[in-house]
Amino acid sequence: MHAESCDKSASFESAPAEPKAGAQIPWNSLPNVAPCTNWRTCGRDYVIVEYDRSRTPWIEIERTPILWISSDGVVWKPAP
Repeated sequence: MHAESCDKSASFESAPAEPKAGAQIPWNSLPNVAPCTNWRTCGRDYVIVEYDRSRTPWIEIERTPILWISSDGVVWKPAP
């Protein structure tokens, strides 16, 4: 699994904007090319990660899957 931060949204409701935009981009184009040598069989799993930022280091509260993008297409995850 590859991990990278895509966006830091102010609210949970605004967070899906980045993955929705990415879902409109063809798989073989940036940013939908996974950073591995076998990207044709790899994919990107977009997840919203919610943190308690009142503490240092931040504490993870919850992960909400949004969508999966691969050469097979886009698979939307159920809404929370």
